[in-house]
Amino acid sequence: MSGGSRAGDGGRYGSTTDRTYARAGFGARVRRGARPALVVVDLTRGFTEDAFPSGADLTEIVEATARLAEAGRATGVPVIWTAIAYSAAEAGGRSVTWLEKAPGMRALVEGGEAVELDPRLPRRPEDPLVVKKGASAFFGTPLASLLVGLGADTAVVCGATTSGCVRATAVDAVQYGFPVLVPRECVGDRAQGPHEAALFDIDAKYGDVIALSDALAYLTGPR
Repeated sequence: MSGGSRAGDGGRYGSTTDRTYARAGFGARVRRGARPALVVVDLTRGFTEDAFPSGADLTEIVEATARLAEAGRATGVPVIWTAIAYSAAEAGGRSVTWLEKAPGMRALVEGGEAVELDPRLPRRPEDPLVVKKGASAFFGTPLASLLVGLGADTAVVCGATTSGCVRATAVDAVQYGFPVLVPRECVGDRAQGPHEAALFDIDAKYGDVIALSDALAYLTGPR
């Protein structure tokens, strides 16, 4: 399991990298709106359990995300869940180009255990579930319309994997006009290196990588 510290905090990346990005004008803090929504990306069993080839033990990430979802829900913050799932024809054919690059994802078949949300998560019947085929939770889905319909002005992005679907979702969220916050304890990956690199990249260019305590205070306090 890979949780994460904030990129650039004296861990994997040294001061030379930090200075280079600062000189280029990256890393400004995003504005936080008054109507955040929580977008939980692909915390399905195929990613959160190491019994699945595509997964890792993301227990800590699941628990932190569940805590954030419950706290936000108590103050009226909407929670949207996403899952990757392919039809048998898509999983077994050549219509999804991504599956040729990442054939291990072919196991994520509709109706299978791997595409079920982790049962430790507090999804409620009124919570939207967005089923997707690509990395970004926005690509080919109604997520942007859902956020607009909910009146959301900030996307708090959690989930897996940091270097894949979380990063892709953060990139698209900001391109759709939503400031992005990524609580570092609420995202995970299969390996530490890609996880840390993605956090650094998100924090430099697309959103703010923040502590869970900060996210909790933001979702439950005055905005």
